[in-house]
Amino acid sequence: MTEFAEVEREEIAVQFVRVPDGLPHIRRAWDQLEADVALRGRRFYGAYDPVADDYRACVEVREGDELVPGLESGTLPGGRYVRARLRGDPPGIYERIKPTFDELMRQARPDETRPSLEHYRRHDEIDLLLPI
Repeated sequence: MTEFAEVEREEIAVQFVRVPDGLPHIRRAWDQLEADVALRGRRFYGAYDPVADDYRACVEVREGDELVPGLESGTLPGGRYVRARLRGDPPGIYERIKPTFDELMRQARPDETRPSLEHYRRHDEIDLLLPI
């Protein structure tokens, strides 16, 4: 069983690769983002929009960062989220994302006007954030 916590998050500026939902597309988006962006010291997010049914592989844009040509720019919305923190080594940790989001949605009614987020804190730690 995963522990849940309610958290408040600020809006975050990001650049991203947008793809249709589905594991093959999501893997392609991450491969493209990782090829375009230096990984070290960057914050990475996944964002699933249930209304548009698309997924965005995102990198945070910090003040002073130059925008990467070819990537879309936008924001990840702030607000209240229910968080589940996953710990474990890849690739097993990735296989736990969807079942944990399913569990989160049984616990809380999501705000479908905002995307669900994956915050890749470290290679072995991911925060799953369901907007409420």
